[in-house]
Amino acid sequence: MDSQKEALQRIITTLANKNEELHNFIDTLSHSLAGVQVNSSQVVSDLEEEFDTLFSILDEMKGSMTNAIKQEQARKSHELQNQLTQSTNALESAEELLEFANNALHIKDEDEFAKAAKQIKDRVTMAPAFRLTMKPKATDSMTHLMVDFSQERQLLQNLNFLPVPRAPEIEAQDCLVVDNTVTVVWRMPVEDNKIDHYILEYRKTNHEGLPRVKDERCWEVVDNIKTTEHTLTGLKFDSRYMNFRVRACNKAAAGDYSDPVTLETKAFNFSFESTSSHLNLKVEDGSVEWDPQGGKGLESKIKGKENKGSAHLANLKNMSRSGTPSPKRASTARSPAVRGGRDRFTGESYTVLGDTSMDCGQHYWEVKALKDCKSYSIGVAYRNLGKFDQLGKTNTSWCIHINNWLQTSFAAKHNNKDNPKSEKVGMLCKIQIKTECDKIQVL
Repeated sequence: MDSQKEALQRIITTLANKNEELHNFIDTLSHSLAGVQVNSSQVVSDLEEEFDTLFSILDEMKGSMTNAIKQEQARKSHELQNQLTQSTNALESAEELLEFANNALHIKDEDEFAKAAKQIKDRVTMAPAFRLTMKPKATDSMTHLMVDFSQERQLLQNLNFLPVPRAPEIEAQDCLVVDNTVTVVWRMPVEDNKIDHYILEYRKTNHEGLPRVKDERCWEVVDNIKTTEHTLTGLKFDSRYMNFRVRACNKAAAGDYSDPVTLETKAFNFSFESTSSHLNLKVEDGSVEWDPQGGKGLESKIKGKENKGSAHLANLKNMSRSGTPSPKRASTARSPAVRGGRDRFTGESYTVLGDTSMDCGQHYWEVKALKDCKSYSIGVAYRNLGKFDQLGKTNTSWCIHINNWLQTSFAAKHNNKDNPKSEKVGMLCKIQIKTECDKIQVL
C-alpha cells in the first residue's frame, strides 16, 4: 500500500511539473504571438512611411527635371533665334550686294567699272553671309528631350519583403576534423540570395551526443563569414568533442541558430598515474622526479621541501599527428590487471604509467628533460609489465633510452636489444589492431 502511494505521489509530482511546463510554454507562445502581431504592424507602418518618402523624392525629382527641361528649351531657343536673325540679316546683305553687282555689269566707263568691282570685292570679303558656318546649334535630334526611368523602374520592381533568414543546416557528413583544424559545412534549406553573411559559434565539450543547453564552456564566435563553409585553424584538441552552430544574417536581422551538431575531435590527453609509480618516483601532474627517500610513500611528509640530490626528469607533452582525423583521447577504462597498489613496480623497474590507455589511432608525444636529469626512457608496452620488468627489456615493450651520465647517447630498445642510434628522438605509436596497451610508460 505504501509503495503504491509513493508511486502515485511520484506520478502526481511528474504531472504537476509537466503542467507547469505546459503553462510556461503557453505563456511563451502567447508572448511570441503578441510580438509577431506588434512587429507586423510596425513593419506595415515602416513600409507606408518608406513609400511616402519615395513618393516625396519622386515629386521633388519631377520638379527638378521639369525645371531643367525648361531651362534647356530656353537656351536652345535663344541660340536658334540668334542664328535665325543673323542668317536673315546676312541674306538681306547678300541680296543687296547681288543687285549692286548686276547693275555694275552695265557700266561702260572703265574707271567707274573698276571702282564698282573693287567695292563688290571688298563687300564680299566682309559680308556676314560668307562667315556663317551654315550649321544650326540645335539640330533636329538635339531638340528631342527624354527622361529615362528604366533603371529606376527595375529597381522598384525588385523591391521585396526581407524576412528573417531561416536557420541553416550543418552538413555533418561533409565536416572534416583533422590535425587540430575543423572545417564546418552548412547549407540553407531554401535558396536565399539576400543573405549578407553567416555567424559560426563553437565550443569544446567532453559530452557526446546532442549539445547541452548549459555547458562548462562558453561559445566562441566567428563573424562575417561570406561562404557556406569555414575552416577553424590553430585549435588545440584538448577535449573529446566540439559543438557547432551557425546562423544566417541579412541586412534586416540575424536568423535562428541551426540545430547544433557535435563533432568528435579524437583528443587524446594523458598525465601520469601516480598510483602506478615506483616508490622511488615522485609524480606530480605532468612531471616525474627521482626520490631516493621513497617520494611516493613520504609525499605527504616532504611536500613543499626541496628534494636535494634528485634527478629531475620531464614534463610530458602529447602531440597529435595523423593524416586522418586527429586521434587523441582513447578510452579511459582501466583494466584491473594493469592497476595495482604501491608495489605496482618494485626492484629496479623505476616506471610510471600514463593514466589513459590507447586502443587505436596514431599518437606522438615528447618528454622534456629538466636539468640534472641523468637518464630516462619513454615508450609503450603491449601487455602488462611485471613488477620487476623494465621498459624495452621485454618482448612486449618498446622504448627510447636517453643516457646523460658521461656523454649523451640514444638507444631504441625492444626485447632487451639496442637498435641503431640516431641524433633525433621522437615517439610515434601507430596502433593498427584494436587492443589495449599497458598504458603509456615512462622510466
